[in-house]
This record gives sequence, structure tokens and C-alpha cells, in this order.
Amino acid sequence: MNELRSSGTWVIVFSLFVAMIFNALPMPSMIEWGKPQWVVLVMVYWVIALPHRVGVTTAWVVGLLLDILEGTVLGQHALALSVIAYFAFIIHLRVRVFPLWQQCLTVFVLIGIYQVIIRVVQGMVSSVPETMMYWLPSIVSAILWPWLTLLLRYWQHEFRVS
Repeated sequence: MNELRSSGTWVIVFSLFVAMIFNALPMPSMIEWGKPQWVVLVMVYWVIALPHRVGVTTAWVVGLLLDILEGTVLGQHALALSVIAYFAFIIHLRVRVFPLWQQCLTVFVLIGIYQVIIRVVQGMVSSVPETMMYWLPSIVSAILWPWLTLLLRYWQHEFRVS
């Protein structure tokens, strides 16, 4: 008799939902510039861990939901997340065997690309402030990558997400 096995889709959806909540949480103005890109981090993890399940289409849908949640130009996060998911998919086999510090550098670059795309779209629609603090979320997100990876990997194994 075959046992029905849960595919763990709810774990992926739940983690992305929690990341969206963290993204929407207000922060004090002093540390707002350093707010991590939670949705991008979680999306990159799932694309690297399960590229056959989470990819560009998932990133597009999550990006549209993020656009609606943040009230931004419809499609800016969808475009940026789709590009990042595509890049993560291309390099997923290499990133899996990287040591953690190289994974952090890779995440730093991916989130930097994400921020460039968002900044270009925002620049087309309105004016954006010229400041180097804009790049701080890339650094903070790269620093948080090891802990987020441990948490999501634990969930992946605990709930048998495959």
C-alpha cells in the first residue's frame, strides 16, 4: 500500500508568507536603511534548494504579491525577483557546494542585482535619493544568510519538503 506523502508545498508558501510579513513590518527610521530583503532571501534559498519546484514563475507571482503589499509600481518586484530566481537557478548546483562564506558573497551579489533593478524602475517612475545607504540591505541580508539557511534547511528536512 502506498503511503500518501505530503510534498511540503505549505512549508514553502508559509516561509514566503512569513518573509512578506517581515518585509512589511515597520522599523525605526534609524535602521530602516538596513532592513534585510527577507522575501529575496527566502526565494533564493528555495530556488537553490528545490529548483524543480520553485523558480521564475513562483518568483513572478510572489513579486506581484509583494508589489501589492508594498503599494509599489505593479511589476517592479515581480521583474526583480524573476531575474534573481533565474540567476539563482543557473548557479544553484555550484552554490550548493560553496562554503558558507562564499554563499554569503553570492547572496550579497544577487541582492545587489535585485536592488539595482528596483532602483532603475523607481528612477523611471520618480526620483530616488542619492545615498550609499541604499546598499546596506545587501550587506545585512548576506550576514543573515547563514542563519536563515539553517532555519529553512531544518524546516525542509523536518517536514520532508522535496
